[in-house]
Amino acid sequence: MKKELKIPFSKYESSREAHSNVSDALDGEDVHQVAELEEEFVSYVGASYALATSHGTSALHLAMLALDLKRGDKVVCSVNAHPSIPEVVRHFDAEPVFIDIEETTYNINLDKLEAYLEEHSSKKLKAVIISHLGGVTVDLERVYSMGKSYSVKIVEDASDALGTTYKGQKIGATGADIVCFNFSPHLKKNICNGGMLVTDDDEIMERARLLANHAMVKDEDALEYIYDVVDIGNDYSLSQLNAAYIRAQVEEQDDNIKRQQAIAKMYSDALDGVEHVTIPDMSNDENPFSLYIIKIDKNRDSFAVALREEGVGTGLHYIPLHLLSYYKTKYALRVNDFPVALRSFQQVLSLPIYASMSDEDVATVISSIKKIAKTRV
Repeated sequence: MKKELKIPFSKYESSREAHSNVSDALDGEDVHQVAELEEEFVSYVGASYALATSHGTSALHLAMLALDLKRGDKVVCSVNAHPSIPEVVRHFDAEPVFIDIEETTYNINLDKLEAYLEEHSSKKLKAVIISHLGGVTVDLERVYSMGKSYSVKIVEDASDALGTTYKGQKIGATGADIVCFNFSPHLKKNICNGGMLVTDDDEIMERARLLANHAMVKDEDALEYIYDVVDIGNDYSLSQLNAAYIRAQVEEQDDNIKRQQAIAKMYSDALDGVEHVTIPDMSNDENPFSLYIIKIDKNRDSFAVALREEGVGTGLHYIPLHLLSYYKTKYALRVNDFPVALRSFQQVLSLPIYASMSDEDVATVISSIKKIAKTRV
């Protein structure tokens, strides 16, 4: 049995507002929590439409369905992404295409992305999925320009980017065709699951809403149990209880981001110059620090084990997709095909960072890292 961590990698936030909303749902109060969440989310991010889903992966899967992804179509994504990204593509018997990453942000390399789009422009090239790792964005104006130039849809994976801004605008309202949010992000599990599909496109939202409930349609003048099915959909619905909890999460997110940014500054101020440890770039004022990723120059895994022995949990974002058995075998990928992602994977380590961390917790993580770093040779 694993030793309980004093400071886990992630910890869900449960506020008085969340408890109140959940109580309303349990007590049968006349509040449609899902509809309220969608309306509030539209207002929060500044998008035209928002559709709540059962999970962030559900939102991505529904996005592919709404784009009418078919067998043999291609969708481009970062090789440094959660397995859910290519997974939803493969569910349509379509093909994910992996692109290497930037050295410092660990996000998709836009030069390599554009080179691929230019060389492989075709009707089968359907979309590009852009992941905002840790909430750090790429040059989105350039991405949207690529989308128009090469006639591909731009889908953003905003699992780490709730409340993130890009040039003053919240992610979800900056120009993508579809943006998918995850309220229980990868490796930072919440007490509840939920996702959100956001778009400004009338046709995409109309199709998504239809397909989100088995493509069932009803005649308003007929008996309520009479329905028809006009396409192949699925059930992506979010429960009222999860929606109630998530409403409070969204309301508190801006304050949570401020606390995460303060914690990140404490980490960086204390760890800058520590031997064997490289801190993240602190120059981006819009970085929400959903993740705080350091680099360990050697023996990263043993460093993580030592931290665990000190009672500190860690995460890894991510194991590059070309190293995973399914994709490595399916597409005959070699270890050195994506050298930047491979090099980063061997060094990166995500530290605990969440709004409920106390200054004492942060100090404990810092002192543990300094203690372990002194033992490295």
